[in-house]
Amino acid sequence: MSSSTSPPQKLTIGVLIFPGSTQWLDFAGPVDYLHSHSREFFELIGWGPPHIVEKAPSIQWHFMSASGTLDPIRATSGPPQAPTTTFETCPPIDYLLVPGPNPATQLSEEGTKFIQERFPTLKGLFLVCTGSIVIAKTGVLDGFQVNTNKVAARYMTELLTMSKNVKWVVDRRFLVDGKVWSAAGVTAGIDLMAEFVRVNFDPELARTVQSLTEYKPNPAQPDPFADITKDLKFD
Repeated sequence: MSSSTSPPQKLTIGVLIFPGSTQWLDFAGPVDYLHSHSREFFELIGWGPPHIVEKAPSIQWHFMSASGTLDPIRATSGPPQAPTTTFETCPPIDYLLVPGPNPATQLSEEGTKFIQERFPTLKGLFLVCTGSIVIAKTGVLDGFQVNTNKVAARYMTELLTMSKNVKWVVDRRFLVDGKVWSAAGVTAGIDLMAEFVRVNFDPELARTVQSLTEYKPNPAQPDPFADITKDLKFD
């Protein structure tokens, strides 16, 4: 593969994982799909038309545990994930991805402070599944339209109504409001990343990765699971 001399777009992304209750696909899917568009990915696989690789961004990841430690994190399945940073040591990041834990989860004081302090400087906050319910408790989502897991919304509405200043919209697969990018249940996180790619990356690069991964992104609407929450109202 020929190397490009053009300096790539650079993205730095943090991933906040909740030990024990985060579903692995909530973060593994979005991380892997987005990273498949990076120069680092093309360099690792040793393939890529030079004019496509030149359009690929450089993506650096920082993984952290909601426990605030560097102890390995176990999700609901899969191998342990080793954190690479903590709330205290995390470098500046452009984006933060928060996958969904048990929706009753409460961030620690340290974690809440991290979210509240970092949110104003983020270019984007990615919320997958019930990650939005937990982050809503910090107050940073007040005033935003936000999506979440439909089953959680259906059976745990009290957790959503606790965050009265959040405008919950749960009849679609994903939702973008300003810099808040939120997805519905689990696999919808991959569609959220596909939408981010569509908006921010070169179209030919996006098509190349879709072919490489044999993945066709789903639109926000119509959502085949919208009936789960068709009668819900959040006051």
